[in-house]
Amino acid sequence: MYLHAIKDYTDMAYHLEMHPKTKAVINFVPVLLDQLEDFTEQFSLEQIRCPLLRLLATPELEHISMQDRLYIFDSCFLSNHKTMLEPYPAYKRLHELYNILNQRGERELIYFSGQYLADLLVWYHLAWMGESVRRNNEFVMQLMAKSEGFTHADRLQLFNLIGELIQSLIPRYRKLAESGQIELSTTPHYHPLAPLMIDFSSARDSQPDVTLPAYNIYPGGRGRVAFHLSSAITSHTQRFNEKPSGIWPAEGAISTALLKILAEQNCHWSASGEGVLVNSLRSAYPDAPLPERNSYLYHPYRIAGETEQITCFFRDDQLSDLIGFEYSKWFGRDAAENFIQSIERIYHSTPAEQSPVVSVILDGENAWESYPYNGFYFLDDLYGLLDNHPFIRTTTYHDYLARAENMDNTMTLPTLASGSWVYGTFSTWIGDKDKNCAWDMLCTAKHSFDLVMQSDRLTDEEKIQVSRQLASCESSDWFWWFGDYNSAHSVASFDQLFRKNLMNLYHLLKLPVPASVLAPLAKVMNKLKKAAPCGDLHNT
Repeated sequence: MYLHAIKDYTDMAYHLEMHPKTKAVINFVPVLLDQLEDFTEQFSLEQIRCPLLRLLATPELEHISMQDRLYIFDSCFLSNHKTMLEPYPAYKRLHELYNILNQRGERELIYFSGQYLADLLVWYHLAWMGESVRRNNEFVMQLMAKSEGFTHADRLQLFNLIGELIQSLIPRYRKLAESGQIELSTTPHYHPLAPLMIDFSSARDSQPDVTLPAYNIYPGGRGRVAFHLSSAITSHTQRFNEKPSGIWPAEGAISTALLKILAEQNCHWSASGEGVLVNSLRSAYPDAPLPERNSYLYHPYRIAGETEQITCFFRDDQLSDLIGFEYSKWFGRDAAENFIQSIERIYHSTPAEQSPVVSVILDGENAWESYPYNGFYFLDDLYGLLDNHPFIRTTTYHDYLARAENMDNTMTLPTLASGSWVYGTFSTWIGDKDKNCAWDMLCTAKHSFDLVMQSDRLTDEEKIQVSRQLASCESSDWFWWFGDYNSAHSVASFDQLFRKNLMNLYHLLKLPVPASVLAPLAKVMNKLKKAAPCGDLHNT
């Protein structure tokens, strides 16, 4: 996490600060804010738990353990080599030397000197440094010019700079929000796939034939979603001195039931993917052909019924994915101009009396590793062109909704088809046998949680701790990684972490850990397959 903090979140703040006319919505998931504050505390107390940061500041690298050496080698080449390693000859040479010895076997790695390890640690962190820092921080420029032979003093100063960058992030974004340049939104606290937690069958809105977990419903899911949302709003308000107006639900996953919970918490807007809007229009008007894209996508929507106070915006998938996956292959100026031209075409294709709103939504951190210079030239050119454009205006959702004339652009959806910004479905998190089996394991744990929480077995403080641990188990990320279409290494890593979190939950509940949680998910699946598919157990 801290690497994305010093690279992507630092650069995003810089580009906004350099282009004060550019407005944007920045979403902070509360667990990210928790981690930023945790790292800030580690630096202030000089109690670093992160192994890589600890090693960066370690005086004598010559004498570290083989375990620490292997950790450095396993970690310090993890990046996009084309954009974050090959442009730096000294770093590239370190990688070539590693490859030579590593081919002879792990035991050969003992021959790398402490100086090699020092240079590798420094270059890894320089490669992950924000381009805005590399261009404006004199010390970082000196390190890059030096290129090798880094001293302990160099490493310690770089270590301290990392701490300063992390510590400054929340205040920088708070200042941008207070100026009105950006709007800060939030996500339910531990990133749960909320519509599925409320009702597994919501997956059938977009996939009628999807196989669901053996449990018909996640026990008490609605209350758990309300917990995640309430916790997020409290967390956000404490850090930014203002309650969020809008919610970006985890993975843009929305349903009518979720919007009702948002309305109960006095939220004003939410957002999702274009596929959800398309599925909703097809569901509402099954006998009518889908109209031309420009006629429906660039409007805010309200859903008929109990959730009308919530305005929904839908992502332009094409424009968003151009930034996320395509423009990194272009020259920055060409990409920026192409983006502007695309917006201009949208503007000229809509009636003059309308106020079309184009929602460009993407991960704040994932795209930029593929861009040269962390997307510096693309973002600088794009923001500059937007700042000076005669009729395109950047805005925030809060500001857009505050303008009465924009309300005439709002449309009503008779029904909302539940889905996410990934394909407009929930297929990334449910339906696969491994994913369903993981949901069943979580449902079983939730039953145990409910029984213990209703008893006198735990103190009030212990109950708070248990509830937070359950929240970690409810994260959407676990279910994302299960499935045979992901790499075996990634699946095994997340399987182990998921089961470890469940084990911790049972320990905190003071209950024995079920045998099914102790075994890797693949072994559990093999046993279940002999009887029935995991998702069909309710039929056996």
